[in-house]
Amino acid sequence: MIENEIALINKQLESLNAKNFDLEAWKSHTIIFLERIFGKESSKLRMIKELNYNYSSWSLRDAAGTGKDSDPVIMKAREILEATKLELEHLGVPKQEEENLKIWSLLEEEMTGKQIKEVKLVLQSDEPEKMEKIANILYNLEKESMAVVLAKLLIP
Repeated sequence: MIENEIALINKQLESLNAKNFDLEAWKSHTIIFLERIFGKESSKLRMIKELNYNYSSWSLRDAAGTGKDSDPVIMKAREILEATKLELEHLGVPKQEEENLKIWSLLEEEMTGKQIKEVKLVLQSDEPEKMEKIANILYNLEKESMAVVLAKLLIP
């Protein structure tokens, strides 16, 4: 399974060498892949999102005509993906999705269908107070139900 993730990263590494390289398109593809592998809060995602050309920089203007090998943005992108690839090869895929599924199944055992639907609607919304709204829904659960969910989370 890890071969698929490494293949995606290798494809993105290869596309850095494309003659008609488009940083924004490349970032979009890379973000989609990394988000699926590492989750939305990954530091790798943040670093990819922060990649930009700074045309006011003298060093970039000086390097502009010397080819892709000296392009600082492409070099940084390559380093991020190489480190990501090494992490996957040596540590494997993070188990975040597996843990999320476990949490959802535990919540579904202890919550009503209406409560689950409310939580999912809040998660899918663009509201800035997601945390407070979900906490409020969970606060209204019986203490015994929450205690059972927490205990099951702690037990491997």
